[in-house]
Amino acid sequence: MSNLTSKSMFTLGVFILFGLVSLGYFLVESVNVYKQYDRTVTVKGLSQKDFKADVILWPIKFTTPDKDLFNLNKKIEGYTNVIVDFLEKNGIKNDEISIHAPSITDKLANDYSNRNFQYRYLGNRTINVYSKNVEIVRDVISKLSQLNKKGIIFNVNGYDTRIEYIFKRLNEVKPSMIEESTKKAREVALKFAKDSNSKLGKIKKARQGQFSIFDRDKNTPHIKTVRVVSSVEYYLND
Repeated sequence: MSNLTSKSMFTLGVFILFGLVSLGYFLVESVNVYKQYDRTVTVKGLSQKDFKADVILWPIKFTTPDKDLFNLNKKIEGYTNVIVDFLEKNGIKNDEISIHAPSITDKLANDYSNRNFQYRYLGNRTINVYSKNVEIVRDVISKLSQLNKKGIIFNVNGYDTRIEYIFKRLNEVKPSMIEESTKKAREVALKFAKDSNSKLGKIKKARQGQFSIFDRDKNTPHIKTVRVVSSVEYYLND
């Protein structure tokens, strides 16, 4: 009976020892696998392309003075008709033109103004052109100075007369640019893995940066540069 008990205890001890050895082995392997999956590299991929603006906003503002309020309003309406006729004859459609109400300043009503003025009234009006025919409008802009010969004085240097070029097709170009930025990120990751004697694994996480749109340069505001940077983290394997 004593011998049987001793053998049973010995056998049990062997199994326990084997179990502990096996457990230790698997723990070591698990740690190795964990460390392997803990090795990552984070890379960035850039996609940047130039596109022509597809919408133009052109504020045309003119100023005219007069001693008489009635004559001033008559001149404003006359100049407005001349400008609109000029725009339409040069290819700008009527539904692309909007006319703002005139703004009239009475210098005599200004307590701080100098009373020694030649004209009491000063009138301003803005005519907006909003068009998808960017090249046609740009051509007309270069010709607008022809109307100076008819006595029309244009305000061209103010903030409210700044010509705006707008790119509205971002949703159309997003997919291809994201694909390109992701592809370039992977190329960088593959180079890093090769240089570090590793193999590139699966993506751990990826983050798409915000799209930015800006003028290509100050001389070509009608050409827009669209840019996006994707950040991707990959696992590295031995």
